[in-house]
Amino acid sequence: MRIETNGLAVPGWLRGVTEHDPADPSGVNPVLRRTAMRALGAVGKTREAAVLVLFGGAPEADPQGPGGLPGDADVLLTQRAATMRTHSGQVAFPGGGVEPQDDGPVSTALREAWEETGVDPAGIEPLALLPKIFVPPSRFDVTPVVAYWRTPGEVGVVSENEATRVVRVPLSELLDPANRFVVRHPLGYMGPAFAVDGMLVWGFTAGVLAGLFAVSGWENEWDHHDVRDLQASLAAVGMTL
Repeated sequence: MRIETNGLAVPGWLRGVTEHDPADPSGVNPVLRRTAMRALGAVGKTREAAVLVLFGGAPEADPQGPGGLPGDADVLLTQRAATMRTHSGQVAFPGGGVEPQDDGPVSTALREAWEETGVDPAGIEPLALLPKIFVPPSRFDVTPVVAYWRTPGEVGVVSENEATRVVRVPLSELLDPANRFVVRHPLGYMGPAFAVDGMLVWGFTAGVLAGLFAVSGWENEWDHHDVRDLQASLAAVGMTL
């Protein structure tokens, strides 16, 4: 769902991810099909949450880039602390559970992003709300908030109890077919993954990114038949399951 931008023009290269819901043309992205209604025993036991999918980069489209993607385009990601109760050590979007003072998912996503990374909400322009995705381990029903970082500023680890890294990952690296594959969890889960900047992005975060890339106009063809063991892929970048 598009968000009113108060007259500010949405960068042309971001229109694909703001005007279309994430898609799974290759059939390897089960994350997009997870809803609380489909999860057995989940209804009535979920908690609302939101994450910030924050894209940065020049406002002008690059005519030489796929889908107009500028060379400096990136997305803000964090690596969760190993001591976190759920999803410890995983790469994630800034975000978390709704608090009583929040006024909807945008408010939650911006507050959590500020608390985790120090990003200034004043420089962020929310653009769209994506369909909710249910996350079984935490029982969160998560609304991804797509936003543009119109006025970038400094970010970093605010609390080592929550995150060990805060990284602006170049989209060119995430979109590089050499960095994309499918991982298989020991319990049977299979889904898209990205190996970038010494990190393995998988699970919910990779599912959202892959779904957005599929409708972005930026994507290069990649080998979705390349299936790798999740534990081995994590070990290759010094991470554990």
